[in-house]
Amino acid sequence: MSETRPAKPTRPMPLPTARGEVSGALVDALVREPGGATLPVGRSLRTADAYGDDLQLALYVCYELHYQGFSGVDDTWEWDPDLLRMRHALERRFLDALRSDATTHDDPDTAVARLLVESADGAGVSHYLRDDGELWQLREYIAHRSLYQLKEADPHVWVIPRLRGQAKAAMAAVEYDEFGAGRGERVHAELFADLMTDLALDPTYNHYLDATSTRMLAVVNMMSLLGLHRALRGALVGHFATVEITSSPASDRLAQALRRLGAGEAAVFFYTEHVEADAVHEQVVRHGVIDELLKREPGLAADVAFGVDATVFLEDRLAEELLGAWRQGRSSLHVPL
Repeated sequence: MSETRPAKPTRPMPLPTARGEVSGALVDALVREPGGATLPVGRSLRTADAYGDDLQLALYVCYELHYQGFSGVDDTWEWDPDLLRMRHALERRFLDALRSDATTHDDPDTAVARLLVESADGAGVSHYLRDDGELWQLREYIAHRSLYQLKEADPHVWVIPRLRGQAKAAMAAVEYDEFGAGRGERVHAELFADLMTDLALDPTYNHYLDATSTRMLAVVNMMSLLGLHRALRGALVGHFATVEITSSPASDRLAQALRRLGAGEAAVFFYTEHVEADAVHEQVVRHGVIDELLKREPGLAADVAFGVDATVFLEDRLAEELLGAWRQGRSSLHVPL
């Protein structure tokens, strides 16, 4: 478990290696001053694979300008009009694909009820790691998830100004816990960094960006997409509810996996902390956030359901890829650890 420690200087990571034409042009542009480079336009954006390496990495880089940024990149790129136009085109491709491929429910109650019943076959990543996983596979999983967990709760904060009354209060209460309830060493992203250190992984923010799966990038990109757009506030709440509802049982299984594989106290603590906290958060989000939001804005019901469906869809795609690789005895990372 973390103890109070001196703050370390923030050192943003360098830009990642491009994975195609669009991300290559973006990375080349960002090392120049805004206005001094040509960004992709037109057909290359309209035809990019919505779930492919190139589009997902380009979106991740665009979104990262709103988080910690990259070394050597001018901060004013964050709101550059040409970059925002390019990002909008990529977002449309991604969001249109998600609405087409992931939408299963139009009723949030039905969508959420599906999450409350765990699959009897126990075929998920956390089941596999608990029962059969090897240490190298667990370390790969943590490397993938670091892109999400080291910014845990950050994009969800963007929805708070867009909520009113009890929904706002309930969302802020959950986020307060996620950010350590006033204690820096208990911020969940810091606890995950401790877990990584325990497993001899580099806890530097975005360290594994070049290594991680495109399907992991899509999971994180959806979180940023929903957080940044007020029009998608209902979907962001649905996404957040999905995370909180599914977290507690999965965290328990991952804690068991860590114990079985001989991990230390700091690694186990991250997940044991989430078992109890997220069980409470589930109730707060379902009743305090979703129910209260829909009392004020009933027209957002389908968007809440979409947020649930899209989260499940992308997480299932990621799980399929990881388990497929591991069962064949090969790495799930672009660059093996």
